Amino acid sequence: MKDTAVKAMFETIAPSYDFQNSFLSLGRDIYWRRTLAEVLQPEPGSVILDVAVGTAETALAITKRHPQVNVVGVDFSPAMLAVGKKKIDDSYSDVPVTLMAGDGRELPVQSGSVDAVTISFGIRNVEERELVLREFNRVLRPGGRLLIMEFSYPDNPLLYRMYRFYFDHILPPLGNLLSRTDYAYSYLADSVNDFPDDSGFLSEIGRAGFTDLKIKKLTFGIAKIFQGRKEI
Repeated sequence: MKDTAVKAMFETIAPSYDFQNSFLSLGRDIYWRRTLAEVLQPEPGSVILDVAVGTAETALAITKRHPQVNVVGVDFSPAMLAVGKKKIDDSYSDVPVTLMAGDGRELPVQSGSVDAVTISFGIRNVEERELVLREFNRVLRPGGRLLIMEFSYPDNPLLYRMYRFYFDHILPPLGNLLSRTDYAYSYLADSVNDFPDDSGFLSEIGRAGFTDLKIKKLTFGIAKIFQGRKEI
C-alpha cells in the first residue's frame, strides 16, 4: 500500500481508532504501551520523540509513567492528530505533550536534539524503513535510545497456529466491519506478514547506526519492542 493510500486509510479510521485497537486486542494494546513506557526509563527532563503518534496513546502512556519528561509527537495524518489533540485538550491539558504534523522520512526536528525516539505499530507502514531508521538516528543525541513496538507472531507452535487463525481469518473481517472499511484490517494482516523477521529487522536497525540491539517480547510474542542505542 502506497503512502497516499496509507494516509487516506488512517484519515478514514481515526474517529474509532482507539476503540478498534482495544477491542480487537482484548485490551492488550494498553498494557503494551505501558510496558514500552516502563522500558524507556528516561532521565528527568528528557525529550522524547514519539513518531507516528496517532491519537497520542503512547505519548500519554509515557507521560503518565514519567511526568518529568517532555514528549513531542509527530504524525502525517491530520485526522489522527485532531483526535489526539482533542483528547489532550479535554482530559490531559496539563501533560507535557506537544503534537505536530510531520513525516518520519524527514522529521521536523533538529539533529541531536532528543533523548529517545519511540514508535508504536507504525514502522511497518513505511516502505523506506532504513531511511526512516537513519532519520531516527539523526535526531537522537549520542547515546539516545530507540524503541520500536510492532506486531509479530508467537514463537510457540501451538499458539502460533491459533493466533494465525485469528489474525488471518477473524481479525480482518471483524476489524473491517468496526472500521467501516473493506480493507483497513486486511492491510494490517498483510503488513505484518510482509515485515522482516526479528534478525532481519535488527540488522536494519544496526545498519542505521544503532548498537546494543535487543528485543522484549510481549504477550507470548504477539507484539515486540525492538531496542537500540545511538552510538556515542
